[in-house]
This record gives sequence, structure tokens and C-alpha cells, in this order.
Amino acid sequence: MKILYRIYQYIFMVPMIVVLTILAGLSTGIGSMLGGGKWWGYYPAVMWGRLICWISFVKVTVTGRENIDSKTPYVFVANHQSAYDIFSVYGYLGHSFRWMMKKSLEKIPFLGWGCKRAGHIFVDNSSPAAVRQTMATARQQLQKDMSIVVFPEGSRSWDGKMTPFKKGAYLLAVQFNLPIVPITIDGAFDVMPRFKKLPMWGHIKITIHKPIEVPEGGFRIKTVMEESYTTISSSLKE
Repeated sequence: MKILYRIYQYIFMVPMIVVLTILAGLSTGIGSMLGGGKWWGYYPAVMWGRLICWISFVKVTVTGRENIDSKTPYVFVANHQSAYDIFSVYGYLGHSFRWMMKKSLEKIPFLGWGCKRAGHIFVDNSSPAAVRQTMATARQQLQKDMSIVVFPEGSRSWDGKMTPFKKGAYLLAVQFNLPIVPITIDGAFDVMPRFKKLPMWGHIKITIHKPIEVPEGGFRIKTVMEESYTTISSSLKE
């Protein structure tokens, strides 16, 4: 069965992912340039994420959507197990947002261009000035009442276990007085761990937890970070 799946991947799945990525990047970028950034910056990517999961035979289920309001901006923080975190969150979160993503993703043909035109935030840690520019771009999106999704671990896990969180997303939440919404992604590591080039079929479970109100002034920011970390890990399988 696995051999047949690999043949299917090389003949159909991988070429289709390339085509879907080009179409999503072009439609997002062109639509955003024509003034429809709020719509084009989100919905083409929703279809892109869902179709990639579908053709990969990856089932995604979501619990906890009742915990969030589609009209309320949030800072979503999620654990990062796999590249399929991006596809599953894009396709199935059900709430418009912009990513805070690694600067290196900007180099992906078509997709990087489209994300940049749509207003996604590329995190550049190369210098203090670059970090300040990253935070300024994030503030611009938050000022538009736009939610953002962040992987506070900073990079994908090597073993499926969570690593310590960085505080950048939490500082933004404090500054704009936005609720933090922890998201648990479970199963993505089994689908495609960081050290693999091709996925396996599987089941990804996304749990949207209740929002955490941020403290005024940020005096309890470490406590909020610890609370969100504990909340996310509580829904991970051992």
C-alpha cells in the first residue's frame, strides 16, 4: 500500500501541489494588488490548504470553533509539528488571519510573492533594525483588526515535542490588547516530520482553545506564555 501511495505522490500529488501553489500565489497576489486584499489574501489559501490535505489523503478535524468569534481579531498561537500545520490551519481554522512566517518562505516562487502582497508578515531576525521592521509590519495588520497566527516555537519540532515559546506574539497581543487563542495541532508530525520530504496519509486534529485575556501593561506576560503553552500541550497525545 505504501509503495502505491509513493507512486501516486510522484505521478499526481507532487505535480498537483506545485500547480495549486502557483495558482494560489498568483491569485492572492493579483487580487491583493487590485484592492481586494482582505478577501484574496485569505480565501484562495483556504482552498489551497484544503486541496493539498485532500490529495495527500490527510483528514483534518477541528474542535473548539465555538470558542472564537469570526468578527473578533485574535493572536493565535500554535505548536509547530510539520509543514502540514500550515495547510491544515489555512484550510480549516475558519477565521481570517495573516501569518507571521519565516523570512526564508518569501523566496518560494509565486507563493512568497503572493503572501507579501497579501500582507503576511515575514519574520526577519537578521538584525535589530530588521526585527523592528517585522514588528512594525505586524502592528500595521493588527491596526486593521486583522488576526495573526504565530508559531511561537519559531521552527518545526524535530521529534514532535514542543519547545519553549518566544515572546514576540505575546508582546503584540499586550500592545493591542488582543486575546491570545492557543491552538493545538496534533498528528501533523506523523504525517510529515521535519526530516521527511514526502508525507504519509493520516489524521490531523486541531483544537481551538478558549481565548486568554492578556494583562494590561504586560506585567504577567510570562504567566500568559506559560498558560498558553500548558493549554496547547494538554491536547497533545503522549
